[in-house]
Amino acid sequence: MFKCYKFSRFTLSAIILALCTVSSVFAQQLIKGIVKDDKSSPLPGVSVVVMGTTNGTTTDASGAYSLKVANGTYKISFSFIGFTTLTKEVTVAGNDVSLDSQLEASTANLSEVIVVGSRATQRSLIDSPLPIDILSAADLRTTGQPTFDRSLQYRVPSFNTVNTPVNDATTLLDPWELRNMGPSRTLILINGKRKNLSSLLYVQFSPGRGETGVDLSAIPQQAIKRVEILRDGASAQYGSDAIAGVMNIILKDKYDYTSVNINTGVTAKGDGGMYNLSLNGGSNLGGKGFVNYTVDFMQQNSAVRSGTVHVPTEIATFGGSPAQDALITAYLKDFPTANNINGTGETTAGRFLINSGLSLGNNSDLYANAAMVVKRVSSFANYRPVYWRQDRGLLHSPTDNGGKNYLTQATLAFPTEDNVDLYKGYVGYVPTFEGDLLDYNATVGIKGENNGWKHDVSLTTGYNGQTYTVDNTVNRTLGKASPTRFKPGGYQFSHIVGDIDISKQVSDKFGVAFGMEARSEKYTIVAGDDASYEGEGSNSFPGLNKLNAGSNQRFNVGAYLDLSYDITKNFLVNGTFRTEKYSDFGNANVWKLSSRYKIADDKVVIRASASTGFRAPTLHQIFAQSVQAAFVGGTIQLSGLFNNRSAQARALGIPALKPEKSTNYTVGVALNPTKNLSITLDYFSINVADRIVYSSSISSSDPTSTLGKILSQAGVRTVQFFINGIETSTSGIDYVVSYRNLPLGKGKLGLNLAGNSMLQNKIVGTPADPAAIKAAGSSILNTQIKSLLTESRPKYKVILGGDYAVGKWNVNLNNTLFGPTSFQDLDNGGSDMNNIKATFTPAVVTDLSVGYAFSNKVSLTLNANNLFNVLPKWDLVALNSEGAKAIDTPEKKALLRGFLGFSGRYDILGYNGSQFSQLGTIFNANLSVKF
Repeated sequence: MFKCYKFSRFTLSAIILALCTVSSVFAQQLIKGIVKDDKSSPLPGVSVVVMGTTNGTTTDASGAYSLKVANGTYKISFSFIGFTTLTKEVTVAGNDVSLDSQLEASTANLSEVIVVGSRATQRSLIDSPLPIDILSAADLRTTGQPTFDRSLQYRVPSFNTVNTPVNDATTLLDPWELRNMGPSRTLILINGKRKNLSSLLYVQFSPGRGETGVDLSAIPQQAIKRVEILRDGASAQYGSDAIAGVMNIILKDKYDYTSVNINTGVTAKGDGGMYNLSLNGGSNLGGKGFVNYTVDFMQQNSAVRSGTVHVPTEIATFGGSPAQDALITAYLKDFPTANNINGTGETTAGRFLINSGLSLGNNSDLYANAAMVVKRVSSFANYRPVYWRQDRGLLHSPTDNGGKNYLTQATLAFPTEDNVDLYKGYVGYVPTFEGDLLDYNATVGIKGENNGWKHDVSLTTGYNGQTYTVDNTVNRTLGKASPTRFKPGGYQFSHIVGDIDISKQVSDKFGVAFGMEARSEKYTIVAGDDASYEGEGSNSFPGLNKLNAGSNQRFNVGAYLDLSYDITKNFLVNGTFRTEKYSDFGNANVWKLSSRYKIADDKVVIRASASTGFRAPTLHQIFAQSVQAAFVGGTIQLSGLFNNRSAQARALGIPALKPEKSTNYTVGVALNPTKNLSITLDYFSINVADRIVYSSSISSSDPTSTLGKILSQAGVRTVQFFINGIETSTSGIDYVVSYRNLPLGKGKLGLNLAGNSMLQNKIVGTPADPAAIKAAGSSILNTQIKSLLTESRPKYKVILGGDYAVGKWNVNLNNTLFGPTSFQDLDNGGSDMNNIKATFTPAVVTDLSVGYAFSNKVSLTLNANNLFNVLPKWDLVALNSEGAKAIDTPEKKALLRGFLGFSGRYDILGYNGSQFSQLGTIFNANLSVKF
């Protein structure tokens, strides 16, 4: 039953008023406007967020934005890389509100020098006395590369890295370097604090051999706000390792929104599948601070690029009798790749990172960040075909071939009637490699200001540990007692760093900064299980002997003083002095002078610097000692690494390691003729004395010599060690041209040209060979090692790119020109190795990225890396008439080419590596969702 109600005129009016009030409260109005920089140019990509909410957007190509909000009073935050964050309060009351903003350029955070005028769309800082690159998160993201180190490869001309051809421990991380100086001569900072080194020492015959560096792939790209790369020596400010430069990785801080990124990709051949899920979120702690965290998971499947085995080279390597040669020929007819599985390994990784800050009042802030990565990799050693290794009786699961018999009594290593029956159907076997990595770092500190004095006190810790497993292989020394799965051991490295930095701008012209650092480092060699190193050791990857295992530590303290003076408003000079004391080798004193002069109303900047530097030998180089399986002269041989404090090293007359000493010079000019055009050109020269090198594989044909006795006692065919053996001279030119905001249709076009050209990269003088090595007719550096040091990275590298933004679309096209590289490691059948080199020809790799924003919260980006499927190409080049004779027929040339790639198994890259990846075209897609 329903009742009827009568409403008075007053009641109806009240209801209408209430409805209108509710409607007013929930009505959606627009806050809209245009964001410009300090030169009144529109800024695309600025983050515009209603503080305390998830409501936000970014400016379009013309700098415009709009936000839907209900009536009320709001604080709107405008933030962009390279500019000071701006907050404005606005009240909305029934109508749309126009809110334009202008952002001021921020101060760069690389603490060696205070620089004004950085912009995300400019790759170099114009007003700096030193060459500095700034890379934004978008710069990294649009490469389409799955890891941070690979993104840098296609954004920074002087940075080089590539997957190594041989995949065992290097599957965990690839060697990288800046300015062809090796991975150990560039200092990596996280928010201005030193990142720990990897525990891995590179020992393969590829670029970076004998060195270690920071695991850049451990840093999740989603957590990075920007990257600052100082392309100049900075030992005076930061201490050891900063000879080639400094890379400062700035983490995301203030929380704007939560984002989820889903990334997946595959090569054009259908292998190498990549799956990545990352989450970035946080909180602003009620305006008193922030917490920003990133969680990232990635799975990278293996990609196989095995080459066809060249039969004559294989016979030259493993043959020797008519029966054996016939066996090899028959086998390779059935298995043209010899069943080898080489390319890139499989990687599973989880990365976790948190960055935080909290205001303590009284101009003081507490800050902290921490990161951890866990990684598991797996790869394959070279396949052991039946004519190379006959271990069926020791293996549980060798490969079978349906009963076909390749072996006869004439080709068995130990011919008996039983063995012939045993090896029916036997094809061979492939050892596998598994690596587990744990890497973490953490920093906590307090910074503040009192009476103009700024202070920063912090404590940083870091750790990298790796353990290895090899499976489906044997230790032939143990016979039938041999297991088939081994734990060869591993390595660990850790450090603890304490920093105090104090500075003050005493006057408009004079500034002073000083500080101290104390650092403790620890390097540990973890022994393998007994079966992995007894006798011959586990085949493919011998274990670490318990006699070589143990931990070693050192500590150092350092202090610096930095003074800057503006002689005029255009003329700046800066000087730094640093002293260090190490517990294991003593003192080091270094200095730096830099200057900048501005003319033509700041449109032209002339800059220069001179400095000395040092690099302490890493604990890895001082204490590493092991037996390594290496590809030498067409076969796999056991080679011993003896550390400089061993009895063997003393017997050979190898001195203890001491620091490298460097002298750096840079001269450059920066032009800013218009607000949208910037040009920088910088010359650099780096001379390194007492450079530490990992020696050649040294052997002796005289078993009665000092060297011969040491080799016999150690059970190896060759010996290697670290020594301050050479002086090197490296010079080149870096250049960057950036033109932004070019009107094109309804959008804006930005163009960038960046390049690095090496003018010189040579060894000065002759290596310092110990007497016992000379007596054996050997040298610490053969032609192969000299080539790795001087010509294994591109002679030049140029990146030409453009990005076009129109409406909801963004298109990025980059072309990377990789210059030639060369390797010399051919024995030519016993003749001089100086006669021939393998040279990779220049090539252009094109990357295309197309992005579309469905809304201010959802966007999709499609990438085609190496769009035209360009692969590394190399050929043998004769250096003289003797070399020409060695390759004057196709048969001779093919034979020698085979020796460079293990009979063609590694034909794309050779056994040393190339300028860029062998995987060809890779497609991937990225979906980004903001909450």
